[in-house]
Amino acid sequence: MPCFSVRMSLPETAVPAIEIREVTKRYGKLQALRGVSLSIAQGEFFGLLGPNGAGKTTLISCIAGLARPGSGQIRVMGHDVVAQDQAARRALGVVPQELVFDPFFTVRETLRITSGYYGLRRNDDWIDEILANLDLTGKAEANMRSLSGGMKRRVLVAQALVHRPPVIVLDEPTAGVDVELRQSLWNFVRRLNREGHTIVLTTHYLEEAQELCGRIAMLKLGQVVALDDTARLIGRFKGGTLVLRLAGAPLPPALAARAAAALAADTPTAAAGGAPAQVAGPDGRVRLPVGSWDEVEPLLAELRLAGCTLLDMEMTHTDLEQVFLRIMREEAA
Repeated sequence: MPCFSVRMSLPETAVPAIEIREVTKRYGKLQALRGVSLSIAQGEFFGLLGPNGAGKTTLISCIAGLARPGSGQIRVMGHDVVAQDQAARRALGVVPQELVFDPFFTVRETLRITSGYYGLRRNDDWIDEILANLDLTGKAEANMRSLSGGMKRRVLVAQALVHRPPVIVLDEPTAGVDVELRQSLWNFVRRLNREGHTIVLTTHYLEEAQELCGRIAMLKLGQVVALDDTARLIGRFKGGTLVLRLAGAPLPPALAARAAAALAADTPTAAAGGAPAQVAGPDGRVRLPVGSWDEVEPLLAELRLAGCTLLDMEMTHTDLEQVFLRIMREEAA
C-alpha cells in the first residue's frame, strides 16, 4: 500500500474541529433541528446516529454550508460556516450518501475539476496518491458512468479528500457497498484518523459505529438525546441476553412473558393484529434478558424443573444496537 501523507496545516490553538451551538432549522412546518449543541475535538472519530428523520442529514447540510441554520452557530476549525463560509468549506470534506457524479468525465478529470473548485493547480501528485490509496489507479482514465456503485463511492471519498481537509464527514459511506470495499474503506479511514484527520460518521450499521467511534451523539426529532464516549454509553445498560434453543415442555408462564416482551421490544410487529404473543424469534431461539451472570443458573434451574430440554445456549452482551433501540424507546415514552 502506498504511503499516505496527510500534509495538513492545523491551527496552533486547539480549537474544536466542529463546534455547534444551539442550532435550529425549520422547513415550513417541520422543525428539523431543535437547539442542537455539541463539540467535536480535532482528531476524534465521532459517530452521529439516529433513525430516519432524526435531523442528521439536515445537520450535515448546515455544517457543509448547503443549508443555513435558522438560528445558532456552527464553526469548522474555528471558521463560522456562514460568515467565513469559504474558509469553513476548505477545512471540510463531505462524502454524501447519494451517488452524485458527472457522467461525462473520467475519474482523474473529476478530481481535477474538484481541485479547481478550491483553486488548486498542479494537484496531480496528490490526486495520484489518493487514487493509489483508494485502489482507483486502474480506473483513473475510466469514465464515471462505467464504474460500479462501489467504485463510484470510492471516487466520492477521493473528491472529499482532494483539497486535503482536516475534517471529513462520512454520510452513510458503506450503504450498498460489498464487504471487501467496506473493509478497505475502513482501513483507509482509520489511517486518516491516526494521521490527524477528524472523522464524523453517520451510519445505520451500528456495529461499525461501535467499532470505530470513540464518542457518539444520538439524535431524535432534531434533538441530541445521548452524547457520551461509546464505552460509557454501552455501559449504561448492564447485563445481556441469554439466547436459548429449547425442546420438550413449553416455557414456564413467567419466563414466556419475559421472552415475549423481549421479542416484542426488538420486533414490534411480532404480536400485531391480535395474534398470540410469540416467545421465539424467526430462528426458533428464545431470548431472555438478564441483568448479570448471577441470574443465569437460577433461570436454567427453572427451565429444568419445567421439563425444558436445553439444546443450545449463548450469552450475548449489550451492544450499541441494543442501547440505541432502548434510548430511542425511552425518548418516545
